[in-house]
Amino acid sequence: MRVSELTKMYQLEDTYWWFVARRDLVRRLLLRHLPDQGSRRIADVGCGTGATLALLRPFGRTVGMDLAPEAVGFCRERGHQGLVQGSASDLPFADASLDVVTALDILEHLDDDAGAVREIARALRPEGLLVFTAPAYMSLWSEHDEALNHRRRYRAGELRALLQGAGLEVLKVSYCITLLLAPIYAFRLVQRLLGRNRAEPKTALYQLPGPLNGLLVASLYLENRWLARYNLPFGVSLAGVARKPA
Repeated sequence: MRVSELTKMYQLEDTYWWFVARRDLVRRLLLRHLPDQGSRRIADVGCGTGATLALLRPFGRTVGMDLAPEAVGFCRERGHQGLVQGSASDLPFADASLDVVTALDILEHLDDDAGAVREIARALRPEGLLVFTAPAYMSLWSEHDEALNHRRRYRAGELRALLQGAGLEVLKVSYCITLLLAPIYAFRLVQRLLGRNRAEPKTALYQLPGPLNGLLVASLYLENRWLARYNLPFGVSLAGVARKPA
C-alpha cells in the first residue's frame, strides 16, 4: 500500500464508518466462535496502522505483523508492542504456535493468496481460528482497488474453496455491508463511465460529516448483530471464520 494511503488510514481508522464497523464485526465473530479457554496468542496479519490490535487485546496476547515498515511505525505511534515486519506469504511464526489469526482485507493484495492461507494454516494450532474479511465482486472493481494495490475481489464460493484448499474447516463465509451494495455499485459505475482524470489512483476514504458517518456505523452495527449468527446473500465485502481441524 502507498505511504500516502497508509497515512490516510492512520488518520481515519479510529472513526471512519468502514473501519469501525469492521472491528465490531470481528469482535462479534470472535465472541461467537472462540472456545472458552484461558491464554491465547493472536496474530493480526497485515495489521495496518494498528487499530485492530487494540480490539484484540482482551482476547489474548497479540502480535501485529505487516509487510510495510511504515505500517509498523504507525502501530508503534499508537503505543503497540509485539510488532514484527513480515510477509503473509512467509509468516515469521513457528508451526502450530497461534490460537487466532486475523487477516482483514489482506488476501486480495497477494499474488499467491492460496500460499498465504496455507501459511496461516501452518501457523495455527489445532482448533485455532482464522477470522478474515475481503472485498466482494470483481464487478465492483474501481480506482479504490487500484490505489490499494488489490489483485482481485472475491465471491463467497471462491473464498470457501481457498480456505478448504489449505485444509481449513469453514465455519462461516458471508457477504456484509449489504445495505450499501446498490449505492456503491451505482457510484462505481458512474466512476467508470466518467473515467479517471488523474494519473495516480486514490481511495474512496474521505472524512464524512459526523451525522452521516454515525448513521452508517449504526446501520452496520445492526447488520453485524445478524451476521454474528446468520449469513447474508450479497454485499460489498465478505467476512468469515475458518478453523484448523483438531
